[in-house]
Amino acid sequence: MKLYTYWRSTSSYRVRIALALKNIEAEQAFVHLVRNGGEQNAPAYRAINPQGRVPALALDAQNVITQSPAILEYLEEAYPDPALLPADLVQRAKVRAVASIIGCDIHPLHNVGPLNHLRKNFGRSEQDVAAWIATWVGQGLAAVEALIGDEGFCFGPEPGMADVYLMPQLYAARRFNVPLESYPRILRVEKLAGEHEAFRKAHPSVQPDAE
Repeated sequence: MKLYTYWRSTSSYRVRIALALKNIEAEQAFVHLVRNGGEQNAPAYRAINPQGRVPALALDAQNVITQSPAILEYLEEAYPDPALLPADLVQRAKVRAVASIIGCDIHPLHNVGPLNHLRKNFGRSEQDVAAWIATWVGQGLAAVEALIGDEGFCFGPEPGMADVYLMPQLYAARRFNVPLESYPRILRVEKLAGEHEAFRKAHPSVQPDAE
């Protein structure tokens, strides 16, 4: 199993957390998203992932899974212990709802492609781009804050799929200087994750390709 990843990619970060929580060892192949115009644009990587994004998880030479939600669902089904989704169907849907707020509503709007599009095609200043990021991150995190529990991780004493999505999003929020003081539940979860070996192992700062 080989994970194509980039240290600062939040979607790659999600997959690294899940692998660590499930104690799955995967070889890492590093795809630098900036160097030489972005190594993800090279024909060799496009042959692996036609979309030219990370992460991609190669199970073998013939089977490559792209898009972090699909990878995470595969890992949950192929390696069900420990489970990242609760057994109860309603609770499972609630966990997926929080994950979807982050993966579908927040993250895409501060990804490098849309931000560069704002800069290059609409002539927006860095101040405008920062305001754009803060708006959508803030709105999304406010919803997450209202949906998660008052104790433990997002939905209980053990980390799960919602936490897998939330920690990389908080890393991005801090990178973009988005204020987080209004989210005490989220900050509680962040503190717990910071004390957990799997989250520490997956953190961007300790990746071999970190700069």
